[in-house]
Amino acid sequence: MAEAIRIIGIDPGLRNTGWGVVDSLGNSLRFVASGTVKSDNKLDLASRLNQLYGGLEEVLHQYQPFEAAVENTFVNKDATATLKLGQARGIAMVVPARAGLKVAEYAPNAVKKAVIGVGHGDKKQIVMMVKVLMPKATFDSDHAADALAIAICHSHHRTSMAWRMAAE
Repeated sequence: MAEAIRIIGIDPGLRNTGWGVVDSLGNSLRFVASGTVKSDNKLDLASRLNQLYGGLEEVLHQYQPFEAAVENTFVNKDATATLKLGQARGIAMVVPARAGLKVAEYAPNAVKKAVIGVGHGDKKQIVMMVKVLMPKATFDSDHAADALAIAICHSHHRTSMAWRMAAE
């Protein structure tokens, strides 16, 4: 009998980085945990990134996922904000990579399509569909709900040929 694959989804952000852990077995998903790693906006950038690093490292240690998925950064009009988000995203990718996990990346529209069925939608729709797909799921923020959606997206796509080849 096959074993469930534990997946962590990460929604990177400098203030709030959401994380969600699910167990995936075939078409079945089981909620494990979710939360938000927060950084103190009164601190300098390096200290804030360090807070995110330490928080994600702690989550990985506690829940021991086998695979990770991170949402791609979108570019907005504020170049400084985009750069800071990119740095937080780097932390979100390097923590699982240093733990030996393969890290998949998904565009926001791919995550929405996997969870709500279309590539465009709002936070309320994502929260509602995460609850439909995993009724026992709890989350402390929209960021944690987004992270669960990213984990769900990865669960749907992880059997693709590209992912299998990357994992070998």
